[in-house]
Amino acid sequence: MKNFLSFAVTLLIFFNDVYAQQATQTIKGQLIDAQSKSPLIGASVVILGSDPLIGTTSNVDGEYKITNAPLGRITLKVSYLGYEEKVIPNVLVTSGKEVILNLDLQESIITGEEVVVTAERKDKASTNNEMATVSARTFNVEETNRYAGSRNDVARMASNFAGVSGANDSRNDIIIRGNSPVGLLWRLEGINIPNPSHYGSLGSTGGPVSLLNTNVLDKSDFMTAAFPAEYGNAIAGVFDLQLGEGNNEKREYLGQIGFNGFELGAEGPFSKKGKASYLVNYRYSTLGVFQALGLEFGTGTATPQYQDLSFKINVPTEKSGTFSVWGIGGISNIDLLGSEIDTTSSNLYGGENDNFFLKYKTGVVGVSHKYYFNNSTYSKLSVAASKAYQQFEADSITITERAIIRNEKAEYNQDKYSVNLLINKKFNARNTVNGGVIVDLYDFDLQYFRLRKSTGEFKAIQNKAGQAVLSQAYAQWQHRFNDKFTLNSGVNLQHFSVSNKVALEPRVGLRYKVTPRRSFNLGYGYHSQMQPLLTYFSTTYYADGTTATTNEDMNFTKSQHFVLGYENAFAPSLRLKLETYYQYITKAPVENYSSSFSMLNAGADFVTPENDSLVNKGTGRNYGIELTLEKFYSQGYYFLLTTSLFDSKYKGSDNVERNTTFNGNYAMNILAGKEFKLGKKKINTFNLDWKLTTAGGRYVTPLDFEKSAEAGQEVYKNDQAFSEKLSPYFRTDIKFSFRMNKKKLTHEFSLDLQNVLNTKNVFMQRYNARTNSVETEYQIGFFPIPQYRVLF
Repeated sequence: MKNFLSFAVTLLIFFNDVYAQQATQTIKGQLIDAQSKSPLIGASVVILGSDPLIGTTSNVDGEYKITNAPLGRITLKVSYLGYEEKVIPNVLVTSGKEVILNLDLQESIITGEEVVVTAERKDKASTNNEMATVSARTFNVEETNRYAGSRNDVARMASNFAGVSGANDSRNDIIIRGNSPVGLLWRLEGINIPNPSHYGSLGSTGGPVSLLNTNVLDKSDFMTAAFPAEYGNAIAGVFDLQLGEGNNEKREYLGQIGFNGFELGAEGPFSKKGKASYLVNYRYSTLGVFQALGLEFGTGTATPQYQDLSFKINVPTEKSGTFSVWGIGGISNIDLLGSEIDTTSSNLYGGENDNFFLKYKTGVVGVSHKYYFNNSTYSKLSVAASKAYQQFEADSITITERAIIRNEKAEYNQDKYSVNLLINKKFNARNTVNGGVIVDLYDFDLQYFRLRKSTGEFKAIQNKAGQAVLSQAYAQWQHRFNDKFTLNSGVNLQHFSVSNKVALEPRVGLRYKVTPRRSFNLGYGYHSQMQPLLTYFSTTYYADGTTATTNEDMNFTKSQHFVLGYENAFAPSLRLKLETYYQYITKAPVENYSSSFSMLNAGADFVTPENDSLVNKGTGRNYGIELTLEKFYSQGYYFLLTTSLFDSKYKGSDNVERNTTFNGNYAMNILAGKEFKLGKKKINTFNLDWKLTTAGGRYVTPLDFEKSAEAGQEVYKNDQAFSEKLSPYFRTDIKFSFRMNKKKLTHEFSLDLQNVLNTKNVFMQRYNARTNSVETEYQIGFFPIPQYRVLF
């Protein structure tokens, strides 16, 4: 392998030097006020370290353009009279694509006297949302694509952050501080969206393959506690995603092939006379190719098939504001046939005694309108429609005769119509307020039937069609006492029509900058979340033969977050962040008789709990401490160390405190990368990236073998729920990548060697009725992922 890589790199360098190369590229974007979002006219943008100095100023629309930026990684400095300077390091400039970088500046409180402002590194230290105080960070597309082991998946990339524990090669679930992944809110372009994953079942928030395409995403926010008041219906975290805007002056194209599929992308202006632009990307699964090459990714003989489309159309006008039309959508299916595999094959998603037939459709399309009433006030209205469709059929296979019996069938259809209206007003440099209304109308048809062995008839687990409305209203206020001390506060009000329950949630955050590089942060948030829609309509069967949906009266699960943080930028590219937190959860759904069940453990697998007659009497608590030490990309290298120590407990209706299944107790990530400049003009690069991850194993419930043998299926010792801990998770990845810049063309080659040590990490323990034993299923072993991308 080493000799092959050396030969490949040498050959590419030689091939590259034969041709002429483009040594510069265009960087452009818009500069706006951080609070009012109004354009900044005459702001200065320069490339630090350039000699002679390369730079420009923004025009009447706040737009800037640098046409002669050198290729490679550069650092921009943005300055404007009366505003705090901003430094943006590690801007990657390639020959194949212009760089579009929209930036905001924060107005200084001190005016009317000479002020010396020390520019801060804003690459990851600040978020898009100015109201976020604690437990929040931003990320960009280049970062997502860079990290080893991320598979170009924003969810897997987020597992590198402090407080997040992935430890699952088969799914991209985001487990935050011991919370269920169901507690995460996904938001896209201001709209709350359904699970953005292929094979992502209704009621969950993750899946094996992300529907979100990093080639169309823009800088986005990720929050893990005490998030601002505009985010409701979540108790664990928020992924607030933004789609990029297409180049409005030049048509550009992308081609890519890798683990996530074969991709084609395009962007550009509709005409040279206007500023309207489009951005579109289509992807089709290539997992069948990987499988044909003998690479095993945990689906046995089954071939996952999927395709997706992402797009955004942006239309700015002179007097009517900016309109945008955007959307993502995908379809996926897979047949997991236990009847066609031998008893020794590895299959993460099915066993030898079952057949599963799965089909999914997920998508959202929306229209947004942003309008500026004046330089201090704007509104944004977003209207969207989304669909989440899941069809599921299952067969049981008899142990001796191997006869196939259909025993489950389900069809879930959820259409959602959403409206989000935001109005923002900046009164002055000290005070900004905003507020809004969010309404989600669910139109659903939920059908799930299971075979009753005693009668041979199908029994309804869920059988309900109708509508439900989740309404939210919120208000937020930011007050800056001075350039050091900032208060963010707000309140969110929610109402869910099915249960007719209301939740009022105050939020507050304080930030104090001891120096421009050191700060203390304090946050409190009261958060509420409705239950997965399926759970409200589980069917209860009574002795007299009547039925009812006894979960419809369930209340919101409620959570209080307390966070204390400290940040220290020891150097312009080196940052330390320390946070400690305590989370107390109440009104978690549990059973109405003494048992260990709690909805706080939902999301541990692909199915939503179907328990009926639930009551909101469960509790939970999570606490811990997190450390992040990060060197941003500078001088050709970076590193990231995140460590989380935490404890996660819950109480069911039996009032016994137990570990949650997500209580891994610790998680640690170490990432590092080095960039080597190649070629005569030093505009080509070879990158080496490394990642090491270790995390505590999940807690599971032991099996009762005697009762399982009698029943012919798994029966658990629920009085000992989550008392056994799986072995720790450990994985290390190495990624090699090469970027070659040619004239108006960029080639990118990479080879991501995931789990390079071929460590056997436990996925689950599955009961085998044929042998009356527990079989341990292991996660994916050594898995090489090649990828090629071309930009032109």
